[in-house]
Amino acid sequence: MIDFDNNIFNIDIPGGKPDIGALLISEPFLREDYFHHSVICIADYAPDSTAMGIVLNRLTGYTLQNIIEGVKIEKPVSVYCGGPMANDRLFFLHTLGEVIPGCRKIKDNLFVGGDFDAVRDYVNLGYPLEGYLRFFLGYSGWSRLQLDEEISNRVWAVTESTDYSSMLTGSEDPYWHRYVRMLGKRFRGWRFHPRNPHAN
Repeated sequence: MIDFDNNIFNIDIPGGKPDIGALLISEPFLREDYFHHSVICIADYAPDSTAMGIVLNRLTGYTLQNIIEGVKIEKPVSVYCGGPMANDRLFFLHTLGEVIPGCRKIKDNLFVGGDFDAVRDYVNLGYPLEGYLRFFLGYSGWSRLQLDEEISNRVWAVTESTDYSSMLTGSEDPYWHRYVRMLGKRFRGWRFHPRNPHAN
C-alpha cells in the first residue's frame, strides 16, 4: 500500500528552523479551521520558550469600518484572522516603520503595532494599504517548545522572505500556494494534493 501522505506529497521533508520574522507554511493535510492552507509570520520566538505568530492569509469577512469607529473612507478595508487567540483584539502588520510611532520591528522593513491614531489617520488620508498595512483579529500562540515540536513533526515548513510588501498582498489558497512555491522543488507535491487522497 502506498503511503500517500508521506511519499507522494513529501510530508516528511524537514521543516526548517523557526525565528522571528520567518514564515510558517502549513502542511497540506492540516485540517484545523484556523490553519488549513495558512501562512503565519512569527512575531515572537525564542528557543525553548513560547512563540507568537499571525496568520497572514485568512479573511474574516469583516472590514475595518465594521469594528473601529472613526474610519471614514468608503472603500472597505479587509480584516484578516490572525489566529484563535484574543480574537477580540485588533493587530496590524506594516512596512511603514516610524510613520507609525511606537511600532515594534520584527525584521528590517516589517513592523507590528504602534500608535493607532496614526494608523487611522494613514487610512483616512487614503494612503495605499495593499503591501503596506494589514489588519488582523487575534493571533496564534504556542506554549513552551510546542512550535519546535510541531515543526519536528512536519506540521509546518519554515521559510524566510525579505519581500515584506508581498507578504501583505493576496489572500486565501493562492497566497498559500505562492509560498509553497518558494519552498522549492522538494515541496512541489504539496501544490497538487487532492483534498482527500484516501478517497481516490
